[in-house]
Amino acid sequence: MQTTPHNEARRGDYAETVLLAGDPQRSEWIAATFLDDVRCVNRVRGALGYTGRFRGVPISVQTTGIGAPSMAIYAHELLETYGARTLIRVGTCGGLAEHVRLRSLVISQSSSNDGAVNRQLFGFYSYAPSADFDLLRRAAQRATELGLDHHVGQTASSDVFYHPDVLGRFAGVRAHGALAVDMETSLLYTVAARFHAKALSICTVVDSLVTDEQTDTSERQELFTDMVRLALDVAIPAEPGTTQR
Repeated sequence: MQTTPHNEARRGDYAETVLLAGDPQRSEWIAATFLDDVRCVNRVRGALGYTGRFRGVPISVQTTGIGAPSMAIYAHELLETYGARTLIRVGTCGGLAEHVRLRSLVISQSSSNDGAVNRQLFGFYSYAPSADFDLLRRAAQRATELGLDHHVGQTASSDVFYHPDVLGRFAGVRAHGALAVDMETSLLYTVAARFHAKALSICTVVDSLVTDEQTDTSERQELFTDMVRLALDVAIPAEPGTTQR
């Protein structure tokens, strides 16, 4: 019997720290490339979930699919049913600022959204979904130490991927400094806050809504290496004096 409608894993199958990838192939690649002693714990709906070890510490990877509702379901179940306490998104985003170049990383400090979920949850309040500060601080520090091309700041999440006004609809958030847009970060931060858990979103810029440039899908797995290594360094830091994996 499945533990939840979307997951067949048993309680205890997931580690307290989970990386979240939208694409099941990316989840599979992360598990195979970076983790030891890996086992698959979920295959329901093709949303692959894995648990293994990194630097000897248990860690999991879970596929969340596309969009805010899907992210909200998996984040909710990981936190409520499976006992996860830290969720780190490793995803893709589109650049909203000219200086945010293709293949750079965007570490989201907070994320505005154009969906109706927050209105249903918070009434007349405009809730501000934000990252866990400790995770954010460590990610920014480690990205600088590694010399990664990265940006830290506010982002946006949209429920609409194909929109007739590709850039104009983001005029307001762009004017207030939004760096990039994805579809999941805002709801990840909202759900994590509800459960008093830690969350962070690190995304690779795969296209620019400003310049119309985009990466080729054939190179994207290779592009994600820096992002995943950064997320793992943040989740499970190396002991002082040891060699970074």
